[in-house]
Amino acid sequence: QLQLVESGGGLAQPGGSLRLSCAATGFTVDYYTIGWFRQAPGKERERVSCISSSDSTTFYIDSVKGRFTISRDNAENLVYLEMNTLKPEDTAVYYCAASIIDCTVLGDPRQGDYDYWGQGTQVTVSS
Repeated sequence: QLQLVESGGGLAQPGGSLRLSCAATGFTVDYYTIGWFRQAPGKERERVSCISSSDSTTFYIDSVKGRFTISRDNAENLVYLEMNTLKPEDTAVYYCAASIIDCTVLGDPRQGDYDYWGQGTQVTVSS
């Protein structure tokens, strides 16, 4: 059974930090692109970041560049999203997902190209 489980969400103040974790079971993350997505209340799910399986390629949407960092710990079958300088507009449910399509600087793969999804973790940024 192939599964992804997110953790690390919670409440942060504006300007604060959180680190989200994505744990994989049933497969090894080093063979997949791992992406992070988020969905705010009443809004469509949007891609946030991805990291490639076979090289160091990463992608971030403009609104999180310089604030968020995606990384891998393949030995532990984990992918992280370090979120710094958090803003209220970062409030959302955050999801990780896995794809066989390479992560590119243009932001591919898109939502439809991801094969496996976690169930999400809530991030709330409020004073």
